[in-house]
Amino acid sequence: MSNQLSPDQLSQDQALQHQGNSTGIFNGLPQYENFAQMQRVYSVATMDPPAIPFTFPQGQKVSLPTTYDYDGKTRNLYCLLGGTHTSALLILKRGEIRFEEYWLTGCADTQWISFSVAKSFVSALVGIAQQEGQIKSLDDTMEYYVPLFKGKAYDGVRIKDVLEMSSGARWNEDYSDPESEIFRLSVAGNGGSFDEFMRTMVAEREAGTLCRYNSADTQALAMLIAEATGRSLTDDMQEKLFQPLGMEQAGYWIVDVHGREMAYAGLLMTARDFAKFGELYRLKGSWQGQQIVPADYVSASTQPQSPHTQPNKPVVGDHVLGPGYGYQWWIPAAGANTFAAIGVYNQFIFVDPERETVIVKLSANPAYGTTNLEEDNKDNENLAALLAISEHIAETN
Repeated sequence: MSNQLSPDQLSQDQALQHQGNSTGIFNGLPQYENFAQMQRVYSVATMDPPAIPFTFPQGQKVSLPTTYDYDGKTRNLYCLLGGTHTSALLILKRGEIRFEEYWLTGCADTQWISFSVAKSFVSALVGIAQQEGQIKSLDDTMEYYVPLFKGKAYDGVRIKDVLEMSSGARWNEDYSDPESEIFRLSVAGNGGSFDEFMRTMVAEREAGTLCRYNSADTQALAMLIAEATGRSLTDDMQEKLFQPLGMEQAGYWIVDVHGREMAYAGLLMTARDFAKFGELYRLKGSWQGQQIVPADYVSASTQPQSPHTQPNKPVVGDHVLGPGYGYQWWIPAAGANTFAAIGVYNQFIFVDPERETVIVKLSANPAYGTTNLEEDNKDNENLAALLAISEHIAETN
């Protein structure tokens, strides 16, 4: 654990965010100073890099396209990068770094907050646990592994349904409502207990019928991993992903007062290390001759498996989002065979296997969450821009 700073040691904006109050996020204020140092603000569990890390080779540097098409209009890429306060943009082509630039508070050794990009890492650990026999089947129900779920919202819910954000558990994404699930889950990470919050979750509909984006589903999967493996999410990821991929810098999970990880959003790593995870999935779970994540699990994770997870079906907050959903991965409707890990404020690991490209974009879009409008949040617009970058890189070889 790192030492947690007291609020009087923080800037005003950091203190607000530290309180877990909705006034500290989605308020239109610049956040790039905060996102580059969250491990100094919150209590964290640490993952240490191996003695000999893996370093991507440097390929011939490529330029970015100046424009991309979105919503019937041609738009300026650099306006998007600047407007969303992009702090890191890294592009791999066939495992070589072809573009790497940092702005604002970003640099090669900056551990940036991933937000919901973390969900895709949790999914990978579920797949590894299944391969190793610690989880028998994705058709098993959650309470079989996690006794706390007996008689609660996840009782009788298949692991597969939770991976697909289709648990049927009630979820309100309104950060301004102190009674909403997302508000109470956020507060649980600041002096509270994620496990105690999970006890309060309520079943609302039949599991496996609606893909409703629900961060508690990922938190439930982290509890599943801990119970199935007999160790913390941090320790499991240290052995199963962090060491084998040769991460270059320490990684951090934000934790509650009991040491339980904020699995749905609390992972901090560098752009290069996020890129390694994307490259792992581009290579169908294989890394340096070792099959780390089962190939069939990677394939299932990165394409919609059910009618209610197809493009234009998943519900986020009070609206339908364009991409489809896999096992904690987004599958854009446009662009052949691409998939992405996506976090609020425009964090992306974008994977394009057909064009052999992985793109990491770490951002602090100040307009994010101030409304529910795409023109502010720019999730779909960023996906269009990242696809345009990938297509441009493919043309330049």
